[in-house]
Amino acid sequence: MEELDFSPEAAAFMARDHLLLIGGKRVRGEGAEIVIENPARQEAITTIGSASLAQLDEAVAAARAALKGEWGRMNARDRGLLLTRFAELIEKNAAVIAEVLTAELGQTHRSAKAVAGTLSPQIFRYYAGWTDKIVGEAFDPIVGMDTQQFMAMTMREPIGVVGAIIPWNASPGMMGLKLAPSLAAGCAVILKPAELAPLCASYFADLWQEAGGPPGSLNVLHGYGADVGAAMAVHDGIDKITFTGSTAVGKSIVAAAAGNLKKVTLELGGKSPFIVFPDVDQDLVAKTAAAWCFVASGQACVAASRVFVHADIYDSFIEKVRDAALAMKLADPMDAQCDIGPLVSAQQKARVTEHIRSGVEQGARMLCGDEPVPDVGHFVRPTVFADVDPDMRIAREEIFGPVLSLFKFDDESELMRVVNDTPFGLSGSVWTHNLERALRIARGIDAGQIGINVHAPMSPQTPFGGNKQSGWGREFARNGIEEFLKVKAITIKIGDKPVL
Repeated sequence: MEELDFSPEAAAFMARDHLLLIGGKRVRGEGAEIVIENPARQEAITTIGSASLAQLDEAVAAARAALKGEWGRMNARDRGLLLTRFAELIEKNAAVIAEVLTAELGQTHRSAKAVAGTLSPQIFRYYAGWTDKIVGEAFDPIVGMDTQQFMAMTMREPIGVVGAIIPWNASPGMMGLKLAPSLAAGCAVILKPAELAPLCASYFADLWQEAGGPPGSLNVLHGYGADVGAAMAVHDGIDKITFTGSTAVGKSIVAAAAGNLKKVTLELGGKSPFIVFPDVDQDLVAKTAAAWCFVASGQACVAASRVFVHADIYDSFIEKVRDAALAMKLADPMDAQCDIGPLVSAQQKARVTEHIRSGVEQGARMLCGDEPVPDVGHFVRPTVFADVDPDMRIAREEIFGPVLSLFKFDDESELMRVVNDTPFGLSGSVWTHNLERALRIARGIDAGQIGINVHAPMSPQTPFGGNKQSGWGREFARNGIEEFLKVKAITIKIGDKPVL
């Protein structure tokens, strides 16, 4: 496989020492060394020292001090201007950030540029506009004796110290989802990126300081989830955890958070349905289904991993999906023509391969996916299964890899039963030109957001989050900033009512 060079700027950044950011100071992690690998080339990029538990305590203390210091005193307008400067710096450095993301994750450079250059700065700009729109209300409460007058008002205040734990996929976008609303709300944040892909977070730490972020407003701790992440979940000095990752880890965070009843926002797993009716452009929709299942090599919570096809077009449609999958180019993700990069690690490849093996053993019909892969790199071919039974493992479990399952349906009520017979409820889409049918199906799907003739549409203005075991709370939009605010009510006795 041809190896494409990284720019001198990206190569120099990746090769340097990557330190923690605590209270505005860069310090070396005192914990275990983490080796960061390029998953396409199976070469070590660099090593990072993880934070010790004592350093976590220091970060919590720095965040608490920031809330009482310069960061806490900063007015809403200046907080918004700071976030705007930060967004501009992300945009200015997007080319380097995209290369770093491609190197540590294996995400195609084409999609990495979109995440770093468009999605992430858009989120920070959006929430920069919210800082001076956090307002309360005033009203006449019904309290006390009828002869007395009261006035009540509400205030929205930052929830406090936030622990933000992000996954390894599309980290610039994930940091936008966690950091932008929490910082806009005035919280102080401790960010822990995933140990498999922490370098973009290290870059963002530099940019936050360059933008003028006050000491302690943003702290960045590297470390393993089982160590630093778990300690954050139980830490009494952290007021809220915001987490994106697996449902299993989300449940463990909920249990750990019970110690001080810290607030929790969770964006967890998905098994998104992609429902196709006969009145569509089959060629276009089949390519779209494949693209949305195999986005980021299938390592996306909104991946269209369950494709339900009406019986009238099933036979022809599944061939088109297979052809679309076979047409995707598997290559080094720095290749501009690459459609499918590697999975993030050997462990993830083994996990996905096991799911594929289970699909074959349980009787699903493999249409493609067993073609050879390069000897170097954690690659898995786009895999398409037809005639999938809803009880199979590949139908029920989130695989987080390039595996697409095709189901045939002809009865709408049975379709809805199978679509909703899952512990997940994150996203989904309906494909038809019959608007009445589209709305009926969309309303019947138990998920946080549904697209009609579009899959997983995301914008900073549109709430995003899951139902059932796909999560708690919502990100993006006004909902996203409300997750980081607490409401205080103040009631004032203003005297006796006048006697008329």
